Amino acid sequence: MLRYPVELSREKNVILAFVPDLPGTQTFGDDAIETMLMGVIGDREEIPVPSRVKRGERSVALPALTEAKISLNTEMRRQRIGKADLARRLNCHLPQIDRLLDLAHSSRFDQLEAAFLALGKRLAISFEDAA
Repeated sequence: MLRYPVELSREKNVILAFVPDLPGTQTFGDDAIETMLMGVIGDREEIPVPSRVKRGERSVALPALTEAKISLNTEMRRQRIGKADLARRLNCHLPQIDRLLDLAHSSRFDQLEAAFLALGKRLAISFEDAA
């Protein structure tokens, strides 16, 4: 599970969250991490791996769908597979791949599963205790 450490601070009547692993991410909203990650993906940069969360440290876990999309992006980069190549492997159109990688789009897990299989990988789901 992708869980990013978060530092909280109070300014006037607002609590701000700062994410050290994602410089420039400071917000009082709950979607700053995903917004920042969309920018990283859009800039074709490597997605920062979260630091290990230390005991007593606050953190934010990404939704499972977001984590699956980030993992797909990471695996495509690792294998040097572009969006057009993945579209050919899946026999689909490029906009469908764009949606699979778009963190704001509600893709279906079966579509992501097919994309991982086209890369020779299997999407696995695991469970853990809620914090």
